[in-house]
Amino acid sequence: MTRLSQEQIQLMKDELTVELVGWLIDNYSYSPSEAMDVLYTSTTFDRLQNTDTGFYYQSLGYVASFLKNEVEKAVFC
Repeated sequence: MTRLSQEQIQLMKDELTVELVGWLIDNYSYSPSEAMDVLYTSTTFDRLQNTDTGFYYQSLGYVASFLKNEVEKAVFC
């Protein structure tokens, strides 16, 4: 089994972060600044940053589903 280096893991986290910001812009019409604020203050982002969760290794769709639940719960509360 090949282990990823810390640099590779960070690169995967960064790439997924960029993709999630784009996803928020496309799906919720947020400005880039708003999308970053929403993402960076989310539990999903906390999970993504915690290497132990393995979120960095998941697909955009999978991680975005958690973010979608957070965004829509916040809107309806």
